[in-house]
Order: sequence, then structure tokens, then C-alpha cells
Amino acid sequence: MKIATSAYPLDFLASWADYAAKIEGWVAEAAGNGAELLLFPEYGAMELTTLAGAETAAHEENSIIAVSDRMDDANALHADLATKYKVHICAASATVYDPAISPRPVNRAHFFTPTGAMGHQDKQIMTRYERDGMDVVGGGPLHLFDTALGKIGILICYDSEFPLFGRALHDADLILVPSCTEALAGYSRVRIGSMARALETQCVTVMSSTVGEAPWCPHVDASIGMGGVFGPPDTGFPQTGVISEGTLGQPGWTYAEVDPAAIAHVRADGGVLGRTHWAEQDGRDTFVTAERLR
Repeated sequence: MKIATSAYPLDFLASWADYAAKIEGWVAEAAGNGAELLLFPEYGAMELTTLAGAETAAHEENSIIAVSDRMDDANALHADLATKYKVHICAASATVYDPAISPRPVNRAHFFTPTGAMGHQDKQIMTRYERDGMDVVGGGPLHLFDTALGKIGILICYDSEFPLFGRALHDADLILVPSCTEALAGYSRVRIGSMARALETQCVTVMSSTVGEAPWCPHVDASIGMGGVFGPPDTGFPQTGVISEGTLGQPGWTYAEVDPAAIAHVRADGGVLGRTHWAEQDGRDTFVTAERLR
């Protein structure tokens, strides 16, 4: 399969038509280059807050509400595009109010297939800024989507840094990691987490990023990153584990060819079998012998 992962700039939008045209332009470009799976970044949907005006976009709380209010329309748009261009799309995540979970918003990414099916994945663990600056809360459980392209899981940004989430998705062929990071250190943490999950789970991870400045909203005012596709540095994959990467801070798609058979092969007969041997940690990770050597 061919994968397209984004380094996505946020724009101040004059109208819904401008947003729809932007998203369709990105989807059409990736599909035109043969991509079957498209990944947009974490909080890429924050640009929808601009449709409510500059004052709302600049307000810490009202900007979050404005995005949530637009998500039904955004989901309908992405569903139509997935069907029209015959692609799978993980849309940019957004703040969404879901009263079944909490009175506070969750960070939710929606996933669309060419058949019209839709699922979603909520972020599990909030960063310090999401807790203190946005009051966003952890959402519903992890999902594993069984698709025509294989089994796909999603770990939103910070979630990729927690290995037990990767283990919970140990049957995933692909783990998507939409991210939004304001500094190189944050981008590096998520990149390292993505590569670690590919190593442990012997799968392919796909990372996307927001890029550039958006001074009109305090929650996404500056972002740095790039697209990346990673695999286990083992049989059938690059020895660095890097299948494909973009250019730091440069907007656009990064493409990668991924063979699902290579994932199955490395899991069955790789140089190491970390996914298979994971359970051998049991018992050895519950007790540490303290020994004084000074």
C-alpha cells in the first residue's frame, strides 16, 4: 500500500468553502499520487475555530467550543472525500464535547474508509498543556480498526510515548500517530515514541505533524514537525527503521510504500522476535533487587 502522512499548516479561514477546498485539495493530491491511506495531524482541525471570527479564535475556551461545533460538518466532508477518492483518511483531531464521557472536551481523531464507514479514537493521556491550558480530558478506550488495508490503531501524539498502549495494539499492522508539537524537543519525543512502538510491536508507525505559525489561536500558535513512516530495523525494513521522512517544518505530504507481507514476515521470522517474547518480561518486571556498590 502507499501511505501519505502530512506536515500540515493551519490557516485563518474566511469561509467554510475555503476549508472544504483546502481539505479536498490535500486529499486529491495524495490520492492522485496513489496513496490509499492519508494521515492528518493532531489539532489540525483547530483552524475551524477561525470560522467563528478572530475574537473567538483568540479565546482559550471559546475557540475549543467553536471547533467542536463544526465537527459534524467536518466529518461529513471527510466521509464524502474518502468515498469520492477511494481512500482511507484519518482526519485531523479536534476538541470534541461528548457528554457520555465528560462535561469537558476530549481530543478525538475520526477515521474514514472508502466504503463510508467511520470510527474514532480519543487521546488517552493529556499533556501538561492540555490539562492546564485547555482542560481537555482523556476519552474513550483504544480501538483497533480492521480495514481493507489491515488492522490499524491510532495513538494521538503523547500516547505514542507509552509502551503499554503499543502493547494493547500488538495486533495492529499500522499505528497512526497524529501529532502537534510546538518545539523540536516535543517533536523528537513523539518521533522516538513512534519508532519505539514500531520496534516493540514489529509493525509500521506513521507520524504526522502540524507545522508553522498560527498566531490567531493560543492553543496552536506555533508548531514544528514533519511526516514520518517507521518500521522495525529488522528483516525487510531499513536498518535505521526510517522508511520515509519529510523535511522539518516544510508543509506537504510524505509518502511511503509499505508491504503488509513484510510486517507478517518480520513478526514470524525477524532477526529478533520482540513482539513474541514480550510476555517473558512477566515476573521479571515486578521486583528489583537493590544492591549497594559504593
